[in-house]
Amino acid sequence: MDTLSATLLLITIMDPLGNVAIFVSGLRPVPPERRLRVIARELVIALVILVLFLFLGPWLLGLLHLKQEALFISGGIVLFLIALKMIFPPSRREADESMVEPFIVPLAVPMIAGPSVLATLLVLVSTQPEQIWHWFAALLISWGVTAAVLLCSPAIARVLKEKGAMAVERLMGMLLVMVAVQMLLNGIEHYIQH
Repeated sequence: MDTLSATLLLITIMDPLGNVAIFVSGLRPVPPERRLRVIARELVIALVILVLFLFLGPWLLGLLHLKQEALFISGGIVLFLIALKMIFPPSRREADESMVEPFIVPLAVPMIAGPSVLATLLVLVSTQPEQIWHWFAALLISWGVTAAVLLCSPAIARVLKEKGAMAVERLMGMLLVMVAVQMLLNGIEHYIQH
């Protein structure tokens, strides 16, 4: 696999357009003037996690005696719980009580630096460790594309308005349930095969 293929693969997995509704929903409790700052902060945190995992991931998994399947299964469970909240949002009172500014979870992890991206980086660096700088370049480019799309998410939300954003959020929740179930199935399948 070359740098371009790896970049396209990472962009597809990061799914910046699919994450717009999730970011808009997660940023609801944040004052409008702070939203871009919060998005930028979450993007930088995600990048740091991705870069650390690219260079230290194989060592860290070995140190903790974790298998790649554990990434898929745990990530699938987390995504599934997030998706359920999107499809069945809490009542207005519960939402007001739990509305706090997002920090790391769920925007940076698992929406940008999710288990699928981490597992993909791990596979790339494990199969072709001599090309680690190509994978690093692919990661930076794909993160840049994702950042550009997500920094525009407040503007996209203004176009959608509240009802449109709610409809997109529920649709994305349904898609996220499917992604979560697929992640769980992949993890179980890998576990059974090995």
